[in-house]
Amino acid sequence: MPDAIRRPLARHGRLPRRRGWGTLASIVASALAVVLVSGTSVAAIAGAQLATAPRTVKLSTDDQSTAQTADITAIKGGANILLIGSDTRVGQFDSNEDVEGARNDVTMLIHISQDHTQLTAVSFPRDLMVPIPACTNPETGKAYPAATSAQFNTALGNGGVSCVVDTVENLTGLSIPYAGLITFDGVIEMSNALGGVDVCVADPINDTYTGLHLTAGSHNLEGSDALAFLRTRHGVGDGSDLARISSQQVFLSALLRKVTSDGTLSNPITLYKLAGAALSNMTLSDGLAQARTLVGLAGALRGMSTANMLFVQYPVADDPANSARVIVDQEAAHTLNVALQNDQKTSLSDSSTGRASEESANAGTATASPSAGTSSSTGTSSSAGSAAGTGSGTASGAATSSASASATPLPSSITGQSASEETCSVGND
Repeated sequence: MPDAIRRPLARHGRLPRRRGWGTLASIVASALAVVLVSGTSVAAIAGAQLATAPRTVKLSTDDQSTAQTADITAIKGGANILLIGSDTRVGQFDSNEDVEGARNDVTMLIHISQDHTQLTAVSFPRDLMVPIPACTNPETGKAYPAATSAQFNTALGNGGVSCVVDTVENLTGLSIPYAGLITFDGVIEMSNALGGVDVCVADPINDTYTGLHLTAGSHNLEGSDALAFLRTRHGVGDGSDLARISSQQVFLSALLRKVTSDGTLSNPITLYKLAGAALSNMTLSDGLAQARTLVGLAGALRGMSTANMLFVQYPVADDPANSARVIVDQEAAHTLNVALQNDQKTSLSDSSTGRASEESANAGTATASPSAGTSSSTGTSSSAGSAAGTGSGTASGAATSSASASATPLPSSITGQSASEETCSVGND
């Protein structure tokens, strides 16, 4: 990774108390909790739960047309879904705050390869400066002119879900016919439905902004504790939003290993609760809010190894005009964009987990104890080598599928991990 990217960044935008929450895990869980089950189960769950989804939204004309006519399991070049977490407090338990408006503080592009052998989830930093197209806010009718350079997380406030989709399409050159936005309470409900998610912590995390206090070791997090872990940035890495993304990937990987484990997939009550928690807290695009689409996704992802589910951060560098912002690393971004456009199988380079996560080779020796304001610890953390027992993928090279073996390595400046890798969140206490 170039030195310009390795050096600590400014803490991109101070994170006010109880705001700027990170809903990355809730976003992925809301989609994959439903699709990573058998076709029979998802058909029943989708049919029963779609009626509880709060509402649907329209995307651009081209995206709407694709979603209406395409079979999501057979889209040429693979299927693309944009999942968004907003920091809005409207209708939430702390909504007495002065809320300026919704922002897409967490945005993730999910690309499912056409042959259904790989899933790539790309996280876009909220403080990334990008071109944003002209958009009209669907709630207020206010028109926003196109901007050649604006902070990425302002797109949702400008023009809703459709504006975020258009912004990512312009940035990546992809067509994105499906999208979903999740609310604040979804994180709590979905982590509760799973009975918590076991995460590894390399160093103590103490964040007075989110109220998160965790000792080193393994912790079972659910409810408000899971949410605080996803929101914390002052407590991990260098305190930047980029550090928060890599720490969130620790949670996501653990969550997917649990979602795809036999214990979860064989429990219809858990699946039903999980799907209900997801869909009842989501706003879906018209094309995604279809039982046939969710059933199709279940078929596309059924049996996919967690070793072939990649979480990556969209490559960025310091913004020379503003130390609190980042800009696109053009060379690395071009490589990633082309790989997604051409539906190429890709793999991540070694030691590329990001600013606030690391491999858990020594985590098994760390013992965690309950901390004030947190849920109980599970005692010890599993080593990376034992991760295979928790899901359909494994952390060992021998378990890598033939598809991954022939994959094109992404540049080392692109950080992330596969869902099969057990990693630890790095605190900065």
